[in-house]
Amino acid sequence: MAEAFVLPLEYKGEERDFDCELRPMGYTFKIAVVVDGSEILFEPDEEGNFRAALPNPEDNKVRWDKDLLAAIAEQLAQVFR
Repeated sequence: MAEAFVLPLEYKGEERDFDCELRPMGYTFKIAVVVDGSEILFEPDEEGNFRAALPNPEDNKVRWDKDLLAAIAEQLAQVFR
């Protein structure tokens, strides 16, 4: 069963809130995070860090802020430790 929560994050001096949903999947889980109107799935790795799975990495129309995605991944790692 999915569980919704809000992830607060200070990024480049601006306080932002991201709508998230914890999605259990077998023995693991993924976290769906809405970033600028798009849903991005974050998944934990073996070391307890998170990585982003972009919806369509080959889509050149969307320029993802890689530093923002890294900051979200780090914040998720802190929350889930």
